[in-house]
Amino acid sequence: MKISIITITYNAEKALVPTAESVLMQDFSNIEHLIIDGLSKDSTIDVAEEYKHRNDVTNNGHEVIIMSEPDHGIYDAMNKGLRKANGDFIVFLNAGDTLPEKNTISSVAKAAQTQANVAVVYGDTNITDENGTFLRHRRLHPGSKLTWQSFKYGMLVCHQAFYARREIAKDIHYDLQYRHSADVDWCIRIMKEAERKKMPLVYTGSVIANFAIGGNTTQNHRDSLKERFRIMYHHYGIVTTILMHCWFVVRAVAKR
Repeated sequence: MKISIITITYNAEKALVPTAESVLMQDFSNIEHLIIDGLSKDSTIDVAEEYKHRNDVTNNGHEVIIMSEPDHGIYDAMNKGLRKANGDFIVFLNAGDTLPEKNTISSVAKAAQTQANVAVVYGDTNITDENGTFLRHRRLHPGSKLTWQSFKYGMLVCHQAFYARREIAKDIHYDLQYRHSADVDWCIRIMKEAERKKMPLVYTGSVIANFAIGGNTTQNHRDSLKERFRIMYHHYGIVTTILMHCWFVVRAVAKR
């Protein structure tokens, strides 16, 4: 089994370092790490090349592939990664985000083999600061019974903890009409296709991603929420979307 990790970068010379280190330390040998850069103006590519060199000399079975060219935003770059990836499963681990343990990918691969023809392997997420310091467990928790309908209650699985089988993912590209929340729509469509094909989703029962606060969605929180409303409307209908958003407000107030 091969796992493709796709990292999107643009002027991410500092953020890329912990991400690359967390992949380099993985004890799973068959990893393809694609760094898709948007023609950075800082030293991101130098950092990536140094990481590639360190990886090559370790002879750990990992392959690092670097591509740098102009793009039309983060989701356009992710679509490039999808087209280029060759792994059996694909995950997006953006610059600044990390794999929490050296056996994280091994645990994902093991989970992928617990049932036949698994469509998605997913797990839990920790929130870290920009220095990688643990802040808290992610509030939303997926549980072991995930379906595409589950995302009515919010994005229960973080994008970085969602490993999709390439057989499905290669034909489901990110919708570029969404600038900040296309990952939510993409995950729902992946799970819809899994249900159509009667392919299972498998929960690892563990934390498989560290999400660094301050990314695209965090920086554009209001616009992201507006897009998520549109995405929910598209997949679940207007009545369900309005009722769920009323519940979101009540839930937020109750937690204060």
